[in-house]
Amino acid sequence: MLRFDNVHLRRGSRLLLNGVNFLVHPGWRVGLTGRNGSGKSSLLALIAGELAADAGDFARPRDWVLAHVRQQAEAHAHSALDHVLDGDVEFRRLERGLVEAEAAHDAARQAGLHDRLHAIGGYAARARAGELLHGLGFAPGDEARAVAEFSGGWRMRLNLAQALMCRSDLLLLDEPTNHLDLDAVLWLEDWLRGYEGTLVVVSHDREFLDRVVTHVLHIADADAELFAGSVSAFERRRAERLAQRQVAHERQQRERARLQRFVDRFKAKATKAKQAQSRVKALERMTEIAAVRVESGIEFEFAAPCALPDPLLGLDDVAVGYGERRVVERVRLSLRPGDRVGLLGANGAGKSTLIKTIAGTLPVLAGERRVNKGLAIGYFAQHQVEQLDAEATPVQHLLRLDRALGEQAARDFLGTFGFSGERALADVAGFSGGEKARLALALIVFERPNLLLLDEPTNHLDIDTREALAEALQDFAGAVVLVAHDRGLLRAVCDDYLLVQGGRVQPFDGDLDDYARLVLAGTRAPATPAGAGGDYRRDARRDRAEQRARVAPLKKEIARIERELAALEGERAGLERELADPALYAAGGSEVAERVRRQGRLAREIEALEHAWLEANAALETAGAD
Repeated sequence: MLRFDNVHLRRGSRLLLNGVNFLVHPGWRVGLTGRNGSGKSSLLALIAGELAADAGDFARPRDWVLAHVRQQAEAHAHSALDHVLDGDVEFRRLERGLVEAEAAHDAARQAGLHDRLHAIGGYAARARAGELLHGLGFAPGDEARAVAEFSGGWRMRLNLAQALMCRSDLLLLDEPTNHLDLDAVLWLEDWLRGYEGTLVVVSHDREFLDRVVTHVLHIADADAELFAGSVSAFERRRAERLAQRQVAHERQQRERARLQRFVDRFKAKATKAKQAQSRVKALERMTEIAAVRVESGIEFEFAAPCALPDPLLGLDDVAVGYGERRVVERVRLSLRPGDRVGLLGANGAGKSTLIKTIAGTLPVLAGERRVNKGLAIGYFAQHQVEQLDAEATPVQHLLRLDRALGEQAARDFLGTFGFSGERALADVAGFSGGEKARLALALIVFERPNLLLLDEPTNHLDIDTREALAEALQDFAGAVVLVAHDRGLLRAVCDDYLLVQGGRVQPFDGDLDDYARLVLAGTRAPATPAGAGGDYRRDARRDRAEQRARVAPLKKEIARIERELAALEGERAGLERELADPALYAAGGSEVAERVRRQGRLAREIEALEHAWLEANAALETAGAD
């Protein structure tokens, strides 16, 4: 097992783990969660032996075979198949031994090596490597291509296949889905569920983790909490516990304030000295209950577009591709305000090519692309973060879009995306992948588009940021076309799906679970012929649009109530601080009486708002169910 005994871990001046204790038993599949920068990757490095604990003890069984994905994607001349086979070190050693034994005509050694090769399934090794390549999206014939011929993202897939090829006891994976499309994620998920060793995986894809892991290890505030079950179950339990802790904290703070007021008022009076002293001791005995700290301050919000032409854009019998090569043909598509379209299909089928054509960055090869006056496109490409200026700050990026905005307004806007204080004035070169993705999205949001084209926008984003993006897209007044391997985002956002397959784009009438079953069965989902089921889809789209219209005012009302509650709670906290100040009582009784009366009114107003909040949430749940 993996044993952590009072482990402390630092990276530079930052304390990532502060005396954590837990055990990971053989066969557990553990999902490692926490905010970006909390120490997840460092913990993986500690388990892998690449880092040492600053204090305490970490132990891993010496005989365990470790597999993890190399982060360097070297370009070399070995074939893709040979690169994957290198993951099975013993198989490669036996292969070399057989060559040597045959050259030396050592029959006895050959027999022993063949026996061992049979025992480890070595005769099926090449077939196993081929299955890994196919599952991760490589096309037939790719196994013979040199590694150097593949792009960086595909070489990372090769490194993943190499790690899976290893017959390991312990498998460490750090964001394994970042370079995968949805089809490959579905395959990897299925493969990991059958893995018999111990797995520790870092991922911000909740649905992937829910389907793969048996345990959750959450890192926050330099502590690690181990939970048996799914990520969703852990987060529900944690939210309940945090809510209870916040209530206990607020109750304790009120009690501390009450005791402190008594002490301050009567400690100098001989008749009350004994009682005051007893309350001092009660204060000293109180174990401080920490307030709940909000983990994420990210708030995506799309301002209303300047215009909403209907339709926004249309494609009539369009062929898309590069040069003379047509990837997809005869595309017919009309995008209207409120449309939410997800693109499905295997890697290389043409999803990104289609989005580029819709965006206008690729010319149509045939047919017509019709654009309505007032169309404003916000396009997030797969490699959008690479287009940021590494030497510029977030504020400078924003001011380049609007010179008249002013630095303070730019900082206010960027603050809602997590770039507050000095971070708004730091060079992008020092940003993490998640921060760069957030900045790229912020720049798109700022320009108030009415058509959003998002090609894998969630790479490097943590769970909180993904959920904030999903909520914002639900309320977006324009149209959305989305390519993503994150099923949670697809489910939350998309009303309709289009299947890009075999050079065609056609409606897909199933849901993501239907698509997953067909992908894992080794087939592709059947598309609905153009025109078939059109009335059903129009009705379903109208129903979903009506539902969004019903819930939008309720969501706004809930947000308004929450803002008012926060303001009133802040005022109440200020009053309690004033009432705890001895100087107030020296000023006279009228000042105290006025504050006590206001305190009572605040309590009634807060109670009424809390009741309104509960009613609004109940109405929202009913509207959502309807």
